[in-house]
Amino acid sequence: MEKLSLNSYNEQNSFLKNNNITVSPFIKWAGGKRALIPAISRFYPFESLKIDTYIEPFVGSGAILFDILNKFTLKNIIINDINAQLISTYKFIQLNPSILIKKLRELKKYFFDLSQTKRSDFYYEIRNIYNKNIENNDFKTADMAASFIFLNKTCYNGLYRVNKKGLFNVPYGSYKNPSIFDEDNIYNISKLLKNVVILNGVYNNTLEFIDENTFVYLDPPYRPLSSSSSFTSYAKGDFNDYDQIELSNFIKMIDNRRAKFILSNSDPKNTDINDNFFDDLYTDFKIYRISAKRSINSDSSKRGFVNELLITNI
Repeated sequence: MEKLSLNSYNEQNSFLKNNNITVSPFIKWAGGKRALIPAISRFYPFESLKIDTYIEPFVGSGAILFDILNKFTLKNIIINDINAQLISTYKFIQLNPSILIKKLRELKKYFFDLSQTKRSDFYYEIRNIYNKNIENNDFKTADMAASFIFLNKTCYNGLYRVNKKGLFNVPYGSYKNPSIFDEDNIYNISKLLKNVVILNGVYNNTLEFIDENTFVYLDPPYRPLSSSSSFTSYAKGDFNDYDQIELSNFIKMIDNRRAKFILSNSDPKNTDINDNFFDDLYTDFKIYRISAKRSINSDSSKRGFVNELLITNI
């Protein structure tokens, strides 16, 4: 693996803070943590401990990442995700925001000039092209990054789901006036990401960067509460109980390095009070149950508040 340079971005981050500029996620994401920021941020260790590095191995939409960038100046930040198309989009925002925004403007104009029926046809046309490029392993382009954001903002509920071939298969969302992108937000994110290290791969790729001065937030694919609630295929392959156990071993390695961590996951006790899967798996750490709103379910009557877990050594 190529050795990465972890540069300080203090000056750039200070520029944004001094101008009262904040950023927010540029995509919607099933399981995104924006609503849980008040609960999770209570555990941030930056002010009470000598933490100068933040690592997020499952970055997703980056709600916690952007909250931390808005609030703190740190020496090093490393983000990672196994979803190659997501990470390619992050890198385009980091390095080429103007090119990406130009492509998004073109998609947005064409889309909004169409009738509601034609918009659905256009969505599936873009999805087909997007998947063809994935099949050809040709996804590190501005067109693909723009298509990723466009599909995310116009698909059903911001869900990113793929089939066994790794092809995006979420249907059209039928929104009347979807917000495709925020130009200012993308430019500001680019500034904040200027010296952030962005990795694409399995979560344990980040282990080499973790030491006693590190805070790690982990938001893996959640353990499904039922067979019908599994949305874990956001990359090729599922995240099953064996993977959850492997992740717990990674968590123990983080703890052994004297780093601080927070892990989010579903609470099995929502559906089975006797299911102690995570309570047994993380018996050596603190486990908190917090109320969170579930927004994705094919049955609207089953959308509502459930408990989620925050597991930590803080």
